[in-house]
Amino acid sequence: MTIKVFIPQDSSAISVGANQVAAKLSEQTGIDLIRNGSRGLFWLEPMIEIETDAGRVAYGPVTVNDIEPLLEQGLLAGEQRHPLCLGLTEEIPFLKNQQRLTFERAGVIDPASLDDYKAHSGYQGLERALTMSSQACVDEVKGSGLRGRGGAAFPTGIKWQTVHDVPGEKKYIVCNADEGDSGTFADRLQMEADPFGLIEGMTIAAIAVGADQGYIYLREEYPHAHAMLNNAIDSAIAANLLGENILDSGKTFNLEVRLGAKSYICGEETALLESLEGKRGVVRAKPPLPAIEGLFGKPTVVNNVLSLSTIPTIFAKGAEYYASFGMGRSRGTMPFQLAGNLKQTGLVELAFGITLNGLLNDFGGGSATDKPLRAVQCGGPLGTYLPESQWGIQMDYEALAGIGGVLGHGGVVAFDTSVDMSEQASFSMEFCAEESCGKCTPCRVGAIRGVETIEKVRNDDDRDANLVLLNSLCNTMESGSLCAMGGMTPFPVKSALEHFSEDFYQPAGSTKSGEQS
Repeated sequence: MTIKVFIPQDSSAISVGANQVAAKLSEQTGIDLIRNGSRGLFWLEPMIEIETDAGRVAYGPVTVNDIEPLLEQGLLAGEQRHPLCLGLTEEIPFLKNQQRLTFERAGVIDPASLDDYKAHSGYQGLERALTMSSQACVDEVKGSGLRGRGGAAFPTGIKWQTVHDVPGEKKYIVCNADEGDSGTFADRLQMEADPFGLIEGMTIAAIAVGADQGYIYLREEYPHAHAMLNNAIDSAIAANLLGENILDSGKTFNLEVRLGAKSYICGEETALLESLEGKRGVVRAKPPLPAIEGLFGKPTVVNNVLSLSTIPTIFAKGAEYYASFGMGRSRGTMPFQLAGNLKQTGLVELAFGITLNGLLNDFGGGSATDKPLRAVQCGGPLGTYLPESQWGIQMDYEALAGIGGVLGHGGVVAFDTSVDMSEQASFSMEFCAEESCGKCTPCRVGAIRGVETIEKVRNDDDRDANLVLLNSLCNTMESGSLCAMGGMTPFPVKSALEHFSEDFYQPAGSTKSGEQS
């Protein structure tokens, strides 16, 4: 009897030795070794799963030196005697307590196998979409309440409707896979664990708006995702799921992967389009919107990986089903990404509405250093720093906006009491100075002046006057910058000043007031 053994080929798992563990186990006879995607429980990687009659049994984190003892204690039989045994995978609390819709196949299937994808409800959504009119497809997305899983959270259906309504024979679908926010990895995990989900979502989008060409603008630093996507595209073409006359429907959709330019600003949709056209990645003035004049001046849907990868679920299970999750105007689920100083880091997909405290403690397990947590940054490097008094906030676009917070791509980065928040404020300005496209003065010059001013404050160089200057500079950047790069850089700076002001009133590098010496 052949035993199925699953070891992730996700880049996070590979970085901690998954390939070596797989090579060691491949020496065993009688096993079918499957390189799946990660489940997103990164603190347990590399995690091995053994298929048993009761379900998959997990072990982790496993090193090469653990293999022999595990084999001796019944690894291949799924026995649970070894200390690294985690029990049934689906019963691990971190995973069991999630509500996985977009990531329901992550870690479950062989991401390179089209047959495996289809066996887990893959392409049911596309088959349904092909029976619907283009307007009905757009209405389905509207009814789901899906919003962009990036910074602006713009309703996906409204964007599609705009492209649908603009006349023209040539339209494009562009996937923004230039994931660059600190503490985020959901796009990468999706592409490495379930690439057909993204491809199917883009194909449905093309049918809905009348596009025949698509591009995945992929961060160059994601070589494993690049290889996985190209292999999946080839498989989809061979199966008549991409290209000419898809499933004999008369519909055409061609798809290519294009590598990004190692620039954070190319995550902004208009800079991305400039780069995709072979130009320098700088922000375009709006209007016109990309939905009207986008790639090569044609109507273009620009959505990110998570938005497009959610489309197959909406079409397979229905808009009402998806909209039944969430709260208020935030419908469906959000893949939160836990990073920073937490015991349990990884991906947590839940309906909108869980509190930040719940994410940090129920899923994150609290501080990895056992020092108290002090600050949390949500929404990437341009998001605000939230103090403990705000961790009861529900993770919802409007709720966070109500306290000046940002949900963005769902990244959650935690800091313990050793953090110097004046240093974090300085980092925010440094990041903007490094990554600005340079097109507008408030961002290009403001960030440099911001770094200088914060350093003067930290070194007590006419501190009070420079605090006034810093606040004025932040206001100028917010109101005068062309895009969110400069317009949001003040958010983390101002939140650090508001909630952690004591760190700006002591010499740089000294013991923080929140930390025991």
